[in-house]
Amino acid sequence: MIKNAFLLAFTILSLLAAVATTHASEDPVRHVVVFNYKDGATDNQIARVTEAFRNLQNDIPGIVAFEDGVNNSPEGLNKGFTHVYVVTFENAEARDEYLPHPEHKKFVALMEELDILEDVFVIDYSIRE
Repeated sequence: MIKNAFLLAFTILSLLAAVATTHASEDPVRHVVVFNYKDGATDNQIARVTEAFRNLQNDIPGIVAFEDGVNNSPEGLNKGFTHVYVVTFENAEARDEYLPHPEHKKFVALMEELDILEDVFVIDYSIRE
């Protein structure tokens, strides 16, 4: 009897985990990219990067929104990172297709060509609705 109850509970938990995983892969995903530009980066170069990043939504399917901004926090905890870019994807699959996309690769090549990044960090998360 205990064995049957354990098996039933295990089966139910497995099904719930599968449903949660499936739902998570269908949730929108935010791709947050934060740049620390080198001291010598010009306003024109930064504007060029921002515009190129913004234009990816016109060329890559699955991007549903793009935002960008410059740090204005009074806390002083940005560790030199100043510019944030947020790309919202339909779901994790759209984000995964974006990463190797030729237009994204062109953007990365532009960043390498300009050589104005001191550092970058990226974090992605699913939007739970």
